[in-house]
Amino acid sequence: MSAVFNFTFVPWFRAVAPYIHMHRGKTFVVGLTGEAIAAGKLANIATDLALIQSMGVKIVLVHGFRPQVNEQLRVKGYEPRYAQGHRITDEAALDAAQEAAGQLRYEIEAAFSQGLPNTPMAGSKVRVISGNFITARPMGIIDGVDFKHTGVVRKVDTAGITHSLDTGALVLLSPFGFSPTGEAFNLAMEEVATSVAIALQADKLIFLTEKPGIRVHPTEPESEDNPIDTEIPLAEAQALLSRLPPPELPNDVGFYLRHCVSACLHGVERSHILPFAVDGSLLLEVYVHDGIGTMVVDEKLESLREATHDDVGGILQLIEPFEKDGTLVKRSRTEIERDIENYTIVEHDGVIFACAALYPYPEAKTAEMAALTVSPQSQGQGDGEKILKRIEQRARAMGLQSIFVLTTRTMHWFIKRGFQPVDPEWLPEARKRKYNWDRKSQVLVKKL
Repeated sequence: MSAVFNFTFVPWFRAVAPYIHMHRGKTFVVGLTGEAIAAGKLANIATDLALIQSMGVKIVLVHGFRPQVNEQLRVKGYEPRYAQGHRITDEAALDAAQEAAGQLRYEIEAAFSQGLPNTPMAGSKVRVISGNFITARPMGIIDGVDFKHTGVVRKVDTAGITHSLDTGALVLLSPFGFSPTGEAFNLAMEEVATSVAIALQADKLIFLTEKPGIRVHPTEPESEDNPIDTEIPLAEAQALLSRLPPPELPNDVGFYLRHCVSACLHGVERSHILPFAVDGSLLLEVYVHDGIGTMVVDEKLESLREATHDDVGGILQLIEPFEKDGTLVKRSRTEIERDIENYTIVEHDGVIFACAALYPYPEAKTAEMAALTVSPQSQGQGDGEKILKRIEQRARAMGLQSIFVLTTRTMHWFIKRGFQPVDPEWLPEARKRKYNWDRKSQVLVKKL
């Protein structure tokens, strides 16, 4: 084993470990599009889900089958029919859906049964449980369109799914539901996954889709200046949906976003849109700080917000011990009151547990993150991560290309989160004039 491997593996594994601890015992609902299976991604996705489950996460996997049903219909001489973004499920479409679902469940269960030596799933024992966990009702006639055997979720058998998860099994759901009289209804994978996540009050709802996520400028094309927005506050996501036309196709900006918003509004802490085209996107999103797709988060759960003048006393109380031991540069009450609009805080039950300030240098397309502080009482619980994410959001909203920090003691924390050391000469001229050469602070930069 090479020294280079050791040098890279050890810090990587240490950086991942907090996320392993954080997610152990949590419940994830994963919506897997039929397009991902058609693209040949099932084997790697199954491997990644097995790895995540082996680290203590409870998983419900809901598969889609849109392209498979369309293929079955065309083989039989029928054309798929849609209206208002929903399939019209006549008798032919219902037969095609049942055939596609049976074939896909067989393929998915086979994928989780792989245990070949020298593969990531060697020695793994993933027990897959499926069942009639979804009760459905007909969608009916909407605006004159009879959707026939297309249905909507009426009830989720929460107790049954929870019991199966508690036995250590992975629960696999097809987008089908049954009425109390035994009638079968074709459902949308996205609705099933969202309904199950809400019913279970899951910790995450994750969609593996053909979309890479939501871009910073959602209606504009991909470019270096329009990257994926890795975290969208719930209120912002709701506002975006209100500006968009009703989504009908999977590539529409709001198609998966509306389900993420619905889940967060009903108690699911995090909802994600990930690209299945990127190998390992699940692992990158769950165990890496910046992730790879878009996460919608209800900030009320985190008590994460911009500071007001009422918070000055709490910020002073939080940072004072760190100023005394030299970790932070001392700031007076006057300075904090003057700059209070620059601060972001994490508050729990009226107590401020973390803070940071953002000082922009627009002429250099960068900003300084200063006074990042986390109370010793909440260190290790992710408050520093939450603050950093929000500061990055604020900087992007200003059109900035990077943020930087000056630190004497915590450079490794920042390096693990994507910051790179640079020479102090890199600093914007206005900041360089205030740089304390005697303190010899390290300058670290992160590109946004």
